[in-house]
Amino acid sequence: MINVVLIEDQQLVREGIRTLLHLRPLCRVVAEASDGVQGLAAIEEHQPDVILLDIRMPNMSGTELLAELHQRRCNIPVLVLTTFDDHELVLECMRRGARGYLRKDVALDELLAAIETLHQGGQWVQPAVTSKISGHRLELEFDSSTSLADEPLTAIELQVLRLVAAGYTNQEIAGALHKSTGTVRNQVSFILAKLNVRDRTRAVLKAIDNGLL
Repeated sequence: MINVVLIEDQQLVREGIRTLLHLRPLCRVVAEASDGVQGLAAIEEHQPDVILLDIRMPNMSGTELLAELHQRRCNIPVLVLTTFDDHELVLECMRRGARGYLRKDVALDELLAAIETLHQGGQWVQPAVTSKISGHRLELEFDSSTSLADEPLTAIELQVLRLVAAGYTNQEIAGALHKSTGTVRNQVSFILAKLNVRDRTRAVLKAIDNGLL
């Protein structure tokens, strides 16, 4: 059972998400909060496996909460729930360490898949969210000394990167491409090295920024 803390300022939305999640045996909402301040207290008290986080909230916003979690070295994965016009704030959440991004109108199966993926150490970027941000330049902390043109990604590396962007774990990528998990792990390492980034989220962001996704 995956324990979830749900942080969302709209009561009806909170109740709806909780009700949907409890329809399946995968996870349970152990605490709810209507703003970042309450959310931080709930996280400290319950130490959940995954955090579901709204972006726009009173008192302490989702981005401010992410910054506070980062400062406290909290490693609990955060799944951001967004709306159609939240792309700028989604980018800010990406910069601050969120591991997943979904629109609030997502189907239950995808929400559960995203929660499970984050719980297993993966990441989940909903294609609809990716398409919203793909046209925006990302002013991230990338080292400009290495250009993608210096060592372009191979066809198989691009294929792996697309699956990473879709939220696949290394094991799932291996199954989809009929490769060993070790081979996929090495390919992901090469992708990070070529993109000159330190994690999978930044790899996806830099790929979007450079028109690869």
